[in-house]
Amino acid sequence: MSIQRNPSRSVRIGSISVGAEHPIAIQSMTATHTQDIDATVAQVNALHAAGADVVRIAVDSGKDAEALAEIRKQTEANLSVDLQESYRLAEKVAPHVDKVRYNPGHLYHHEKTRPWQDKVRYLAEVARDNNCAIRIGVNCGSVDPEKKAQFAPEDEIGPILQSGIEHCEHLESLGFERFVVSMKDSDPATVVKINQAFAEKRPDVPLHLGVTEAGLPPDGIIKTRIAFEQLIGRGIGDTIRVSLTVPNPRKPEEIQAGREIIDDIYSGRLRSVVALDPTALNIISCPSCSRVENEAFVELAQDVKAMTTYAKEHAITIAVMGCRVNGPGETDEADLGLWCGPNRVNLKKGEESLGSYPYDEILEKLKEELDKLITAQTA
Repeated sequence: MSIQRNPSRSVRIGSISVGAEHPIAIQSMTATHTQDIDATVAQVNALHAAGADVVRIAVDSGKDAEALAEIRKQTEANLSVDLQESYRLAEKVAPHVDKVRYNPGHLYHHEKTRPWQDKVRYLAEVARDNNCAIRIGVNCGSVDPEKKAQFAPEDEIGPILQSGIEHCEHLESLGFERFVVSMKDSDPATVVKINQAFAEKRPDVPLHLGVTEAGLPPDGIIKTRIAFEQLIGRGIGDTIRVSLTVPNPRKPEEIQAGREIIDDIYSGRLRSVVALDPTALNIISCPSCSRVENEAFVELAQDVKAMTTYAKEHAITIAVMGCRVNGPGETDEADLGLWCGPNRVNLKKGEESLGSYPYDEILEKLKEELDKLITAQTA
């Protein structure tokens, strides 16, 4: 299959470069607790051995940053750091990584009176001083509230697209062009629409593709394949991640799945349909990462999938999120949402909180609410 890549510029990330002149890079993210240095090093090296071009690690505290410095000494992998809400940690971690990822929607959490432009200037200066690339990572569940307020509530693409474009323009105004952009959603159709729209406006900017909270395999692989086939097949995408909810020892499966999808696309072995069945049950779950405070989250996601098979013909979305950072916001769009803490699981109906329950009680509560939704649909 002949694919004409978008003319995206080259961006160096450690020992590799991404962009139209280079092979599509495959990434993953550690699921171990960053401060558990031995476990994190083992997972980074396992992902690297599986073929990961870049491995992302979450850093949320000064202790995480200290651990990262030691992790860097014990691996040859290209490392990216995920700052989430702690953008001020950039100067502590940048000396030890090859790329810094920030989320425009999370910049407002700290120093709320300081303009986002000043915060991005700081990040660009730190990245430049430490020879790092930057990823602007915009996610559907964590869009800047001020940006979201500028668009109609039903416009799911506008705020994300505009946020990404504004941040590109601001970095370029600072003379910083060593960046890539990601625009993710849990719905493959939305991922396709938003990345196509961005690629039309900024074909020169390398894109990192992913379906966030794709969920358990094989469903998570299918959802991701749907998006990737339609985007990569059109020449859009320079680096990818397949985000799967799997136990720690199985994280390299993300690399294998990504490689198989890319190989199939370039060989013309296309399997997907245009969109998921909008009349069927849809379960989304985040890939386990170091922010997960209880590894029972992965087992819970598997149990939710098994328990809800009786509802497979109902158009209901259930989201299972593993941490308090992304969980509260990224369950808002689901009909029913679970986000997991260290000892309890929070149950939501859309944006409404229905309480928190122990791990061994949540399935029963979820089933009660699911049955109510089914009754309301069939009434």
